[in-house]
Amino acid sequence: MYRKSAKIALVLVYLVIIAGAVVRMTGSGMGCPDWPKCFGYYIPPTEETELLFQPQKKYEKGQVIIVDETLQVAASDFTSSKEYNKENWETYIKHDYAVFNPAHTWVEYINRLFGALAGFAVLIMAFLSFKKWKIRKRVPLLSWLTVLLMGFQAWLGATVVYSVLAPARITVHMVMALVIVAILIYLIYISSEKRREHYQKKGFRNLLISAISLTLIQVVLGTQVRQFVDEQSKALGTGVEELWLANPNFTFYFHRSFSILVLLVNLLLWWQNRKFGLKFSKINWILILLLMEIATGISMYNYDFPFLSQPLHLVIASLFFGIQFYLLMECVYAPKKYKSL
Repeated sequence: MYRKSAKIALVLVYLVIIAGAVVRMTGSGMGCPDWPKCFGYYIPPTEETELLFQPQKKYEKGQVIIVDETLQVAASDFTSSKEYNKENWETYIKHDYAVFNPAHTWVEYINRLFGALAGFAVLIMAFLSFKKWKIRKRVPLLSWLTVLLMGFQAWLGATVVYSVLAPARITVHMVMALVIVAILIYLIYISSEKRREHYQKKGFRNLLISAISLTLIQVVLGTQVRQFVDEQSKALGTGVEELWLANPNFTFYFHRSFSILVLLVNLLLWWQNRKFGLKFSKINWILILLLMEIATGISMYNYDFPFLSQPLHLVIASLFFGIQFYLLMECVYAPKKYKSL
């Protein structure tokens, strides 16, 4: 039951990553300008009229309306009079973004729902982990650490909104998601009662650790490139995608060139696995995903950001990291008698 719950939690975390990628692709990051509610509602509005002042309407504390391009928050529960009374409202001070786009709002809201489901799944996993206390204490300890990290990740999501999508916070938010993925994969692996024996050549594990480190660096670089693209799309508008990377910055060129190093290191891993007869079959999936990642990157640059290319690029990178990390677990827990081969 525990291992199944950990797998479900991992799948849901990946769904959150996918949803987050769609949020970035559609520019829906500020679809809900407050947190944890959305415009002060548990279920957000679908029409702009719901966010305009309405006479003789019952407002609950915390509900939001838009007045003169500002967000106004109900100071308490009250029923409005015929005219807007400023004394009943407080100006939202976290930021000054006051735009309602129903599509953006619901894309962001669905992202948050997936986040809540993932958090609930991790909490169930943590409660089930108590049964492992006598067998392997690190399982419940890391399970509850994951609960705390999910809470921290939710807080990071709130700070991203409050900062109106500050690039540095988006990057930290993404890296933290991968940290949670890594811990869940680790828990899934060590909680298995049966593990395959893998022959391991000396140095293979160190090369794999280097490959994972390069992947994380590349992900961070990618978030910075994505931020540049977002800024260009806002400045130039949609319909001119061919201009978004017409004058790329240094980070883009470094990110593109760095991918060659990532490819070479992973090709070396595949070659060592094949030459020395190691039994790491997942290395083939690493190469497949890496080639898919490169293909989506090339398509975005050369074919003006085809539909779904941006979220696919991010999701494939996350899956790539996950398989790399699982392969590392197989290396770390290879029987000692094989580690020196």
